[in-house]
Amino acid sequence: MRLRRSELSTPGSSEKMLAKAAGSDADLVFCDLEDSVAPTEKVAARAKVVRALTTLDWKPPTRAVRINALDSAWSLRDVIDVVEGAREALDLIIVPKVLAARDVWWLDRLLGHLEESLGMTKRIGIEVLIEEVEALINVEEIATASPRLEAVIFGPGDYSAAQGVHPEVARGAGDYPGDVWHYARNKIVVAARAARIDAVDGPFAAFGDPDGYRRQCALSGSIGYVGKWAIHPSQIALANEAYSPGAEEVERARRLERAYAEAEEQGLGAVAVDGDMIDVASIRILRNTIAKADLIGM
Repeated sequence: MRLRRSELSTPGSSEKMLAKAAGSDADLVFCDLEDSVAPTEKVAARAKVVRALTTLDWKPPTRAVRINALDSAWSLRDVIDVVEGAREALDLIIVPKVLAARDVWWLDRLLGHLEESLGMTKRIGIEVLIEEVEALINVEEIATASPRLEAVIFGPGDYSAAQGVHPEVARGAGDYPGDVWHYARNKIVVAARAARIDAVDGPFAAFGDPDGYRRQCALSGSIGYVGKWAIHPSQIALANEAYSPGAEEVERARRLERAYAEAEEQGLGAVAVDGDMIDVASIRILRNTIAKADLIGM
């Protein structure tokens, strides 16, 4: 179990930004080797990422690396060089543009071979990006492809291109009624929950629009997403707040759980509390809040 309220993207080619990320309040920082790194810098960025992972004093509890797409010329050495160099300093590999379960299986096998050959005792986890239409079709199989898989992430940018979404609608404007991403987000979170892993919402490019970012957090958080990417440090606090239950919400959930436990001891299947009828289904919902609060330390 990891906190993933905020996943901060940091260019792996920038030692300055990597140092700032190490001192941030993000739950997870991923050193990026993909979109934020120019092709001419991709090879050199690997060594910078390894150096950052192994020498900086990291405040965020989880450290990850996003490799290049598996069909690119860089992905194999991304994995090998980073794992060999960082070893136990690396928690997760994030894989962009997966298409099917076989992509996750391939990385699982490669990581297993590397861990064994290096004598590692720590198992490196995996997160994957769902950002192609083929991936959305296959998301149920992808979500169960490996015991290493910890989270699936919705990537709205590339997904917009894959589906052919109108540019104005993709950036939150246009005349589309409702949330254009509801179907994709909902399909992903259902697959994730069925596989007992996390669903994370992807980036919001307009980092100068905090209200827009909060709105997207609310939309995904309301259907079960545990967090969202931050492409700028200013989005970290917004995500941490949006995906954390409020103190009153946590207190109420724990109070109702206690009341239900007392009712069960008396042989009752439901109990009325503050005008609400609380039964086993109600408790299942409330325990999601309690589990999140426990993970945060509330």
